[in-house]
Amino acid sequence: MSAPKIADKKPVVLELEPKTYYWCTCGESANQPYCNGAHKGTEFTPLAFEVTETKTVALCLCKHSGNAPFCDGAHAKL
Repeated sequence: MSAPKIADKKPVVLELEPKTYYWCTCGESANQPYCNGAHKGTEFTPLAFEVTETKTVALCLCKHSGNAPFCDGAHAKL
């Protein structure tokens, strides 16, 4: 698998409402951190994740987190 594009070297902190979200895994989406279909024609697919209650989260933008879609600090080593 090819390496994803690093969208940013810091997470985005957002307050999310309960629903299903689709996190961009390729790094090419113009709607970071969410998928906009830019992965079409690649081996990347979006990562669906469910939020069950309103909460603040840090979503990974470097695309190297071991806890995707959430930031685990992997950007500090890039």
